[in-house]
Amino acid sequence: MFLRRLAVASSRSRRFLSSNSSHDLARTIAELNKEMESVFGEPPANGPASSPSNDFMPQEPQLATQEKGESELGLTHIGNKGEAQMVDVSPKESSKRTAISSCKVILGKQVFDLVLANQMAKGDVLSVAKIAGISGAKHTSSLIPLCHNILLTHVHVDLTLNPKDFSVDIEAEASSTGKTGVEMEAMTAVSVAGLTVYDMCKAASKSIQITDIRLKSKTGGKSGDWSRKE
Repeated sequence: MFLRRLAVASSRSRRFLSSNSSHDLARTIAELNKEMESVFGEPPANGPASSPSNDFMPQEPQLATQEKGESELGLTHIGNKGEAQMVDVSPKESSKRTAISSCKVILGKQVFDLVLANQMAKGDVLSVAKIAGISGAKHTSSLIPLCHNILLTHVHVDLTLNPKDFSVDIEAEASSTGKTGVEMEAMTAVSVAGLTVYDMCKAASKSIQITDIRLKSKTGGKSGDWSRKE
């Protein structure tokens, strides 16, 4: 008996799906609800047989609403269509900004001794690399496509020979008062200084390594102060 009623309900359901008349549709739904109630003991709470309402109509997919602040954590150099863009910083307020970065150039003992004794054929390695690092910071926007051309107020590059691992430790600090940070300027400074050390010493060894290029700290701007936790 149950199977016969279920078959009847299924038959009426097929007739409901093929009906084109609103009058026939309403009547078929009412009959189907009644038949379903007799089979299952209660009318269905939801589903196509409950009512000819919009619940049965296909729903358009809903896009998740972006939470406040989410865009601030995203990639600011990517536009709405995924294209690269230079960030508009005009709405930002000017503030004092600084950044400190570092890197290491591993020379090896033989080259380290030559640099320490200032016997490299190209001249004073550390002095030339220092000037190169300062110049690199000033030309960052020409080297990194989406960097802003900012007015630097201070650049300092320091190179120290480290006998523990026969390396040169390089640190750079950049400062500016403006609407965007100077992290890239500080990191470009140590990168160019490290490359200059390599260029000055490559005749003595091709195995020199430039490692650990990193931002150590920054101050100013909307995101506030930050420092690397070693």
